[in-house]
Amino acid sequence: MTTSSLELASLLCSRLCHDMLSPVGALSNGLELLADERDPGMRQRCFELLDQSARISTDKLKFFRLAFGAAGGFGELVPVSEARVLVDALVANNARIMVNWALSSDSLPKLAIKTLLNFALIGIEALPRGGALDIAAEFRDGISEIVVRAAGQRIAFDRDIGRALDGSLPDGELSSRTAPAAMIHLLAQEQGGKLQYALAEDALVLGAVLPGA
Repeated sequence: MTTSSLELASLLCSRLCHDMLSPVGALSNGLELLADERDPGMRQRCFELLDQSARISTDKLKFFRLAFGAAGGFGELVPVSEARVLVDALVANNARIMVNWALSSDSLPKLAIKTLLNFALIGIEALPRGGALDIAAEFRDGISEIVVRAAGQRIAFDRDIGRALDGSLPDGELSSRTAPAAMIHLLAQEQGGKLQYALAEDALVLGAVLPGA
């Protein structure tokens, strides 16, 4: 995969805009309804919907800032608790998904954090009917190991995302949907790391071994 940095950045921006369109649009619609509504009960309901949409928008922006961007401070290590808060917030409004954590390290290198977040996003999207999202991570002897397992009925997984993860997706087939997977593949490749996945009818497993602090 020889995708240019400019093309990949453009596709990631498209993905960000796509994912933010729904909650931001809900804010706009809520404000329009509020302007015309006079019933106190309905106005209160509008305020509740606005609050929910604003919270979802904020949570998604915080998530994408670290998953796609350069957030994480100036240190080499990022507290795993930051990633956990972001993932938990992302599924807070989806009672059908249960997130289980197995973290044996307090901090991970930035690339490992980005990989964990992007794996979690792929896992969440693979569970349209709900299920369990198991996330495990460890940093030991300069090696980060990450495993994310999404288990549920009728796993939804685009094979092109898998090809982007392992680097076999041709540049001409890259899209905003596969760009996050392509990004972490390229970053892992630069550090001599490896990403892989295994897909079954009721489970998707994503794994990464990433050397370097």
